[in-house]
Amino acid sequence: ELDERSYQLGHYLRGQGVKEEELVAFCVDRSFDMIVGLLGILKSGGAYVPIDPDYPSDRIDYIIENANAKFALSHHGYDCLFDNCEGLKSIRLDLDWSTIAEEPVVPVANDLTPDNLMYVIYTSGSTGKPKGVMNQHSGLVNRLLWTQGEYDLVAGEDVILQKTTFCFDVSVWELFWPLISGVRMVIAKPGGHKDSDYLRRLIEETAVTTMHFVPSMLEVFLLDVEADVVPSLRRVLCSGEALKPSHVAAFNEKLRHVGLHNLYGPTEAAIDVTYWAVPSTSVDKVPIGRPVANTQLYILDESGASTGIGVPGELYLGGVQVARGYYNRPELTEERFIQDIYSGNEGANLYKTGDLARWMPDVYVEYLGRMD
Repeated sequence: ELDERSYQLGHYLRGQGVKEEELVAFCVDRSFDMIVGLLGILKSGGAYVPIDPDYPSDRIDYIIENANAKFALSHHGYDCLFDNCEGLKSIRLDLDWSTIAEEPVVPVANDLTPDNLMYVIYTSGSTGKPKGVMNQHSGLVNRLLWTQGEYDLVAGEDVILQKTTFCFDVSVWELFWPLISGVRMVIAKPGGHKDSDYLRRLIEETAVTTMHFVPSMLEVFLLDVEADVVPSLRRVLCSGEALKPSHVAAFNEKLRHVGLHNLYGPTEAAIDVTYWAVPSTSVDKVPIGRPVANTQLYILDESGASTGIGVPGELYLGGVQVARGYYNRPELTEERFIQDIYSGNEGANLYKTGDLARWMPDVYVEYLGRMD
């Protein structure tokens, strides 16, 4: 059914004028329709721009305007969110489906390449206005292939919990990793990611083996559960905030049978660029680890020279996962995405993270905070 519906939607969007590099605003609750919509947009050749229904109207208006979006894919209940957006064609997955369902169930002809945009996620940060990070298919494919190679999920055995709002980039691996590996995906109800008791019951009832936590939410979850619950759980991936030694200690006390993995990466580099398998013993530091495949890390001082082991500097990221830049923000793009003088690849960029870090003697990277 997923293939059938997403092919039909892809053809319909293509017929409406969606093409390569076309940004499609997408606003739905977490649901099966969310997966259909994402795949339909991608199969049409377009790139999706996720919009949370709870966003304030001025943020939605700004995103639509900045992205030059001509199409909004949603349910009819969210039509009102786009009332101020002139020239925007609204396509409703519910009310318009009888028309969409007339489209063929065959692959959609398009001219996509690995360098085309896959999604543009708007992130706030310290610059005031939201900025749309342009991520290409090549970066996300690299991240997914590395992830499957590293964690080796098995179809028929593993189950991934999808609980992150699709406006945050962690959702991208939660959504697409099951699709490339053939494992089952369990979709948490809207708002369910904030309820520890609901999550515990959902993990137990659906035999979830793999899930993500932001460290602060992991801390809350661990406070609310008894030791050795959720026996199906095999691995927890953490990112989005600094994972602290206190988190590790609490995790190892409550979930001794589960592997904990610390990952780091900005939206500007296709989700995560480093990883570290957390030991089941106490630690006094939690490094962000080593680079994922086809990714380079550089820690540079103010003059642009590499720092030595243990010497703090700014972390720069290179490789296939580095985003194209910020949509319609050329000055900010020029400031943060600079020429990669190390790779020898014409047109390659480094992303200037603004994060303070240092190399540790065991060739792991330790995150030390923001430069500012």
